[in-house]
Amino acid sequence: MTFSAPDTKTDTKIQAILAAAWAGFSAYGFRKTSMDDIARGAGMSRPALYLHFKNKEAIFRSLVESYYAEAAREVAAALKGEGPLAPRLARAFAAHGGETMEAMMSSAHGMELFEATLNVAGDMIEEGEAQLQGIYAQWLQEEAARGAVVLTADADALGRLFCACLKGVKHTAQSYDGYRVGVANYAALCAQALTPAG
Repeated sequence: MTFSAPDTKTDTKIQAILAAAWAGFSAYGFRKTSMDDIARGAGMSRPALYLHFKNKEAIFRSLVESYYAEAAREVAAALKGEGPLAPRLARAFAAHGGETMEAMMSSAHGMELFEATLNVAGDMIEEGEAQLQGIYAQWLQEEAARGAVVLTADADALGRLFCACLKGVKHTAQSYDGYRVGVANYAALCAQALTPAG
């Protein structure tokens, strides 16, 4: 998982905490990673860690927030990029999962991390997915207005469909490589369906 560049000393500490937490969660799972582990990984004392986060659930929620902020930036940038529709959609759909998806699907604790995400930050997932749906919908409306795509349904409905299908690819993939192939195939299918005839 990548984290935004820190602007202040406090941000630097927060980024170190998030990086240490992600390393711990990936290596040992959510349940077995302690606040002591995270503090040690971040190079600080446990009391210093508690000045920034009250528990590991709060840290996990911050990780989810960071993931969706990064995904939103990267998806929007990929969609607005240059070039044919299929590669732009492929880059956007790949960015939707990002490096986090690779880390989770490659971890022996990936399933536990998926469950922890739903249990600890389900509300944040809903908000993050709604934001991504909105990005897709706005892009579809803009592309349709300039005649670059043909919409077979309402842009909002298609934005929801994009997110739902990407979630389906994630939940049915047996490996990260399988996930990547599924996302690429889905992008090609969407590009074909959206491309104007002629």
